[in-house]
Amino acid sequence: MIRFVEAILASTLDFAPSVVLAALGGVISERSGVVNLGLEGMMRLGAFFAAVATLSTGSPWLGLGAGMLAAAAAALVHGYLSIRWRSDQVVSGIALNLVALGGVTFLVEALYGRTDTEPSAALGKVIIPGIEGVPFLRAFSNHSWLAWCALLAPVLMHLLLYRTALGLRILAVGEKPQAAATLGIRVNRLRYGCVIASGLLAGLGGASLSVSTLNQFNNHMPAGQGFMALAAMVFGKWTPLGAFGAGLFFAAANALRISLASSLPWVSDVVPSGFLLALPYALTQVLLAGFVGRARAPAADGVPYDPELR
Repeated sequence: MIRFVEAILASTLDFAPSVVLAALGGVISERSGVVNLGLEGMMRLGAFFAAVATLSTGSPWLGLGAGMLAAAAAALVHGYLSIRWRSDQVVSGIALNLVALGGVTFLVEALYGRTDTEPSAALGKVIIPGIEGVPFLRAFSNHSWLAWCALLAPVLMHLLLYRTALGLRILAVGEKPQAAATLGIRVNRLRYGCVIASGLLAGLGGASLSVSTLNQFNNHMPAGQGFMALAAMVFGKWTPLGAFGAGLFFAAANALRISLASSLPWVSDVVPSGFLLALPYALTQVLLAGFVGRARAPAADGVPYDPELR
């Protein structure tokens, strides 16, 4: 039983970066007032370009940078349409997802002649000395740097939003942009920065799948994890620590599915395999149905800023 719990803990830390980092990207964007439904597409772009850059250079760190830049470029397009032209932010995000789905499928088949890439170099693991023989604690060793980044980033974003002048400006822009503008805050510039930061985080989350979790790009990536990140953001009430907790919950659900299939093979004889595959997504629906009505988004979330209105 101890080994089973340890396997779930270890797998949760392995799966956490993709969902948690993308959820934080959603938080920073929507806290500034821009809805970002394109997290799935940004993660897909991040995963693909990270794998391509890693195969080309042999460096997974350069791959991470390439994935983040690709997703940030897509976020900039979304921000340009949503902020400059005040287009429907939901439609823009969905369009980004569709473009990433079709565009990456075309690119991977054109470059590699198949629906995935070759295996590439992977990020190194962090070994914590002295806990190899300690039950439960040893599950926290031998994980990539991104796992620890996913644990640290929510705390840093919480401090940024609630303990710095920049963070308070972001919160003000997401709640009362007209009032913030009267104090000299450049609303659109701040929103651009937050949307691009959202793309960087989502791209890093997607890149973690191809250079850390699987070590190659697969055409199924990110397999709905961008929408899970959106659910984590809503369930976490648009706060970094809340989104972090919800992201860990979804990562644990995915880890539980894999652990049940590998450690307890007899479960597949009792529970249909399709149910196990759908378990993380089913939990997402349950949580959204039970808690979305109790969460309040920022007041100006999804509302284009018109500088002529006061």
